[in-house]
Amino acid sequence: MGGSAGSLRRLSDSEGELISQESEEPRPPQDRRGAHWKNVVGFWILGLCNNFSYVVMLSAAHDILSHQKESGNQSHVGPGPHNKSSRFDCNPVSTAAVLLADILPTLVIKLLAPFGLHLLPYSPRVLCSGFCAAGSFILIAFSRSVPVSLCGVVLASISSGLGEVTFLALTAFYPRAVISWWSSGTGGAGLLGALSYLGLTQAGLSPQHTLLSMLGIPVLLLASYFFLLTSPEPQDPGGEEEAERAARQPLISGEDPEAPERKPDSSSGLSLHEKWTVFKGLQYYILPLILVYFAEYFINQGLFELLFFRNTSLNHAQQYRWYQMLYQAGVFASRSSLRCFHIRFTWTLALLQCFNLVFLLLHVWLNFLPSIYLVFLIILYEGLLGGAAYVNTFHNVALE
Repeated sequence: MGGSAGSLRRLSDSEGELISQESEEPRPPQDRRGAHWKNVVGFWILGLCNNFSYVVMLSAAHDILSHQKESGNQSHVGPGPHNKSSRFDCNPVSTAAVLLADILPTLVIKLLAPFGLHLLPYSPRVLCSGFCAAGSFILIAFSRSVPVSLCGVVLASISSGLGEVTFLALTAFYPRAVISWWSSGTGGAGLLGALSYLGLTQAGLSPQHTLLSMLGIPVLLLASYFFLLTSPEPQDPGGEEEAERAARQPLISGEDPEAPERKPDSSSGLSLHEKWTVFKGLQYYILPLILVYFAEYFINQGLFELLFFRNTSLNHAQQYRWYQMLYQAGVFASRSSLRCFHIRFTWTLALLQCFNLVFLLLHVWLNFLPSIYLVFLIILYEGLLGGAAYVNTFHNVALE
């Protein structure tokens, strides 16, 4: 079952090496081109499917917490039932609970992965990721209570975190091009996940049926891994070490030009002083990015559900879904803009995002914006700032 393109692939528990039953004879150029496209498309699909459930859970956060599972369509166009006791029409539990359930398990997996996850072969890890994603959709779709729904969100987070560390590790056995295709797939998951949830609910499906219709995503993930990817060709064992040494040398030489050159057989680790020097240099880039993400998540999971307009044809749940989709559209557009223009001073983006936070927070308090369409524009702008901060931060780090 763990074979790809007719060959069995497994990770040896003792050696930690990828073993293939394919012949060692070089492939003809036409076969290599075919294998190349199968691999890059496979990693794009893996990136898309791996992050899909994560995005859907954030888009469905309002529906998950309201847990109104009555039979009948909740996605009708027109004002739905509102909470008359408050102009905010709040759920008892904030959508920030969904954010925590969607992030903390992934964070724990990423922190613990270096301590033994590599001992487990790739195929069982991929199967576990796929089953967790499917289980999350099923559990939330049939849940009648908020705690059970949050357990479903945790399953989605486990799937995303386990899949990310697994597939990124797997890229080491393939050409470098697969990394950019994986990254493109994860970026597309943001927009396609939010857009598909919004589109299906607007078309008339209930949130329950919408989640169940997405069970094809885990199936596509497993099919891409087991049937689309080809068995990797043997890699140069010294290639990664040489690349790491070349990438690290400018950081060291920048600190002390008189320092003797490291020998190839010397220790590959940086000293504490060198690590501190690198960390101090990164603060100029990382702190603005942290500030941008803090403002984004404060807005998205703290204020979106409070930005409720009664003078519109959209009910509260639909307004929340539109907010999430417009944010993801802005992020996708700006993350794809690096070839058009670069932004060197990312602190500017952080300040503008914080201004967005303060502005929307004042509106929640004072209620001075007359139309939801103004909020739509602000949220699209918020996504543009967030995506630009992300892509330009790592671009500047790579350059400097």
